[in-house]
Amino acid sequence: MRAFLAALVLCVAVSAHAGDPTGFWKKEIAEGRAPPAEWWESLRAPGATFGCCSKADGSRVDDVDWNTARDENTGEVHYRVWLLGAWRIVPPVAVVTAPNKYGPAVVWPVYSHDEKGFKDLDYIRCFLPGAGA
Repeated sequence: MRAFLAALVLCVAVSAHAGDPTGFWKKEIAEGRAPPAEWWESLRAPGATFGCCSKADGSRVDDVDWNTARDENTGEVHYRVWLLGAWRIVPPVAVVTAPNKYGPAVVWPVYSHDEKGFKDLDYIRCFLPGAGA
């Protein structure tokens, strides 16, 4: 429950303040390469009671930076994303199963910083596999 509330508060706070600082998503939408904001805001991972937030919170993932891998212990297949110099397993509850109207994969990571200011991955809020998956 604590993780859910933290994610919800973060989602609201980031949506209200983050915007699109680089203008990447605004340009993608304006040039017809990305769906409108309403579609992004409707994205949900299975069983989630809140959305992935918005396109501005997500990061486009190049094809070489995501794939699937089989867990050697369980045999299960999971998505993986290259973040902060390492392959990170995407939890199944974070995988968006809606059709990808954008095309490239998108990940919504949640980061924190340690006392020295180093960035670390807390968790992956959502992952939208590329349209070819």
